Amino acid sequence: MLKITCFGEVLWDVFPTHKKIGGAPLNVAVRLQSFGNDVAMISAVGNDKKGENLIDFLKDGGVNAELIQVNTEYKTGKVKVMLNEKGSASYDIMFPRAWDKIELQNHAIERVKESDAFVFGSLVARDEQSKETLFALIEASKYAVFDVNLRKPYYTPELLIALLKKADFIKFNDDELFEISRYMGSVHNSLEQNLQFVANQIQAKSICVTKGRHGAVLLHETKLFYNSGYQINVVDTVGAGDSFLASLISKLLNNVNPQEAIDFACAVGALVAQSEGANPILKIEDIGLFINPLTNK
Repeated sequence: MLKITCFGEVLWDVFPTHKKIGGAPLNVAVRLQSFGNDVAMISAVGNDKKGENLIDFLKDGGVNAELIQVNTEYKTGKVKVMLNEKGSASYDIMFPRAWDKIELQNHAIERVKESDAFVFGSLVARDEQSKETLFALIEASKYAVFDVNLRKPYYTPELLIALLKKADFIKFNDDELFEISRYMGSVHNSLEQNLQFVANQIQAKSICVTKGRHGAVLLHETKLFYNSGYQINVVDTVGAGDSFLASLISKLLNNVNPQEAIDFACAVGALVAQSEGANPILKIEDIGLFINPLTNK
């Protein structure tokens, strides 16, 4: 069992017809916990009903919520989610919210030091308070997992490059890779060339790039591994990348073969995308059957 700590935004995704609990690091935490890992979440909520419900949600999912701070000045996070006709999401992220004001606490530092991995994204660094806390916790971590999550206008090239250089594992989507590689001076056009260009300038031994319905490519210890995706009917893409990341690092940190790891992660991401919301319940046997449907015959 891995010990993993996730850091960042916890919030409510408000859709046109309903609302659900979300936030990229929270989604990663919930999926990691579903695989039997010991997972804690560091964040902050407001002193309100939405915050109470969010903490209860994490506890009900088995995630350690003791490091969730309650802020009396700022409300619990909220995001308005818009879906296009293909199920792809765009976001209006309320600012400032409680998760922008995460304070550095000694017991959070100790938890990160004890953890096999520390998972964070770029969005939480949009406010100076949470940004300072993030960088301090990265320094305490053994293995830093950076989930690049570009949401304009909440990032700068300088911030992204600083986080990249501190990470041991990085996940981009293809658009994010091209954008950031240009910031770093790349003149290349292909995904693989830009992936290698970024890898040559940072310390991370593993970099993964997701390609939507076309799967993903993983650079792991100088070798490339591919999955070309699974054919599904997309309901909404909210949380699919988060579950993909959780699945991939859970497998890799358990020393599973990288090809098996990326196949599993792409399958989990696809199953989430063909379900409503970010955190549908998935059974391991159903994931296996989705990857190899002939095993049931």
